[in-house]
Amino acid sequence: MRVLVTGAAGYLGYAVVAALAERGHEPVAFVRDAAKAPRHSARTAVGDLEDVASVRAAVRDVDGVCHLAARARVRESLSDPLPYWRTNVGGTLNLLEALTDGDAPAKLVLASTAAVYGTPETQPIDEDSPIAPANAYGATKAAADLAAANVAASGQLGAISLRAFNVAGAVDDCTDRDVTRLIPKVLAVQAGLADVLAVNGDGTTVRDFVHVADMAHAFVLAVEACTPGRWRAYNVGSGRETSINDVLTAAEQITGRPVPIKRNPPANEPRVLLADSRRIRDELGWQAPNSDLSQILSDGWKALTSAYAAPE
Repeated sequence: MRVLVTGAAGYLGYAVVAALAERGHEPVAFVRDAAKAPRHSARTAVGDLEDVASVRAAVRDVDGVCHLAARARVRESLSDPLPYWRTNVGGTLNLLEALTDGDAPAKLVLASTAAVYGTPETQPIDEDSPIAPANAYGATKAAADLAAANVAASGQLGAISLRAFNVAGAVDDCTDRDVTRLIPKVLAVQAGLADVLAVNGDGTTVRDFVHVADMAHAFVLAVEACTPGRWRAYNVGSGRETSINDVLTAAEQITGRPVPIKRNPPANEPRVLLADSRRIRDELGWQAPNSDLSQILSDGWKALTSAYAAPE
């Protein structure tokens, strides 16, 4: 299957392209700069989601799309929401329009997020939980999901939304460089690329981390399973309860040095966010064999130190 990957130049995009190639598919990298296409790409399509002509050209001869390109910083979306609506919703609408111009129904897998649920009281979170985003990032992803669901219901394509929780780790030498996220920041501090890790409160806040390789495998299974006329949402998380303190302890064991931290007052954030991923396990046969915290951190540390570590 020839599969277009939007956002292929990104951290998750690299892993999805690699997973598609390993499965025997033909990944086409949709990037703004051809030099940034992942090395596992079979072909490159240069363009931008906000440029309708380039989107139409990119989807013209593909069998499906893994749609990852998006703005994805929660705090930034609160202070500057319009670019999130323009890219995450407007760009997705451009893609949907291009896909529905063809003669045959297409396959579309969207990178969605647990942020669409907001902060539900019931944990773990399943796909029937109310949609109640608390920020523009979550709201725009929820809107993109709904648009895809509506178009799928018309019979013009099959669509699946994969709602990721916290993706971390590395594939090959490609690791997450966004230090606004916990694990990349911890590893950056340990590598000497940042001075200190700010921890809000006592470090007992619990999150659900999934290895990027396992997340990428979910995209492969999903694009293979898309059925014309049907939209389905799947949560993708390991289901493991991991606190900030757990991450600190594991990072110290893997790197062999204490993590320098700065304690801040507790933040106004949910104490626990966990995925109920039974649906994707039962319906698509997905598993998370790489999502042990020690492997996530070890893979991320190996990739970071091989390319970005500061001199000793």
